[in-house]
Amino acid sequence: MKRLIVAITGASGTIYGVRALQMLKGLEGVETHLVISPSALRTAQEEGLGISGDEIRALADVFYSHKDIGAAIASGSFTCEGMLVAPCSVKTLSGIANCYAEDLITRAADVCLKERRRLVLMLRETPFHAGHIALMDQATRSGAIIMPPVPGFYAKPKTIDDIVNQSTGRALDLFGFDHPLVRRWKEEEASCDA
Repeated sequence: MKRLIVAITGASGTIYGVRALQMLKGLEGVETHLVISPSALRTAQEEGLGISGDEIRALADVFYSHKDIGAAIASGSFTCEGMLVAPCSVKTLSGIANCYAEDLITRAADVCLKERRRLVLMLRETPFHAGHIALMDQATRSGAIIMPPVPGFYAKPKTIDDIVNQSTGRALDLFGFDHPLVRRWKEEEASCDA
């Protein structure tokens, strides 16, 4: 069983975290561990996600309160593939970059870094100022992967869902989770030539 921690923070784009949970639920042999910030629940409502907090929590195999810094995922002895923060707010990025573990999201992220596990941050803020860039640099130097959900148009998206699926799927690729919704560069052309 492969385990992945998914955190959803209050930045715009809560759909990315929800979609990651939905995509992972469809994969065999994957167990998800979820933390949601209170701001994320508010943002999901504001963005008209059409899914309640309880429904989001139900997508995960295990759910933790963002305040529970004594949770299993707060320890390096909790083995997992790593952690996806989708979306990642600048506040959360700042906490991670500065090793300021004030809640379970930043603590679990810090644990992933110290244990040399994958930490993917789908940073959702634009444009960036020098402070944001410095935080991204510091987090990257500590081992995090900064992955803003910038769409790749080679996949020829037709809907917002196509864009969300592609960006989320590419983030899951970084943990070795291959999802059939992800369109690969030149994949269709290769299959047509065969």
